[in-house]
Amino acid sequence: MKEKVEAALGKIRPSLRADGGDVELVEVTPDGIVKVKLTGACRGCPMSEMTLKMGIERALKQEVPEVTEVVSV
Repeated sequence: MKEKVEAALGKIRPSLRADGGDVELVEVTPDGIVKVKLTGACRGCPMSEMTLKMGIERALKQEVPEVTEVVSV
């Protein structure tokens, strides 16, 4: 599943990088929780929680149905 998540993140990265940010995969747990680290302009941005849930989590769940949640660490 980690490979699928990494591939899905690869599709999201260009839009994050366009705004000066990025996302780094930290871990995929056996129960489908994806742990990521927001970097660059995304780290500390007031909209980062919305980006995480409405952007990254939604896209990952569409691409990889086994994903149950995305959390920032």
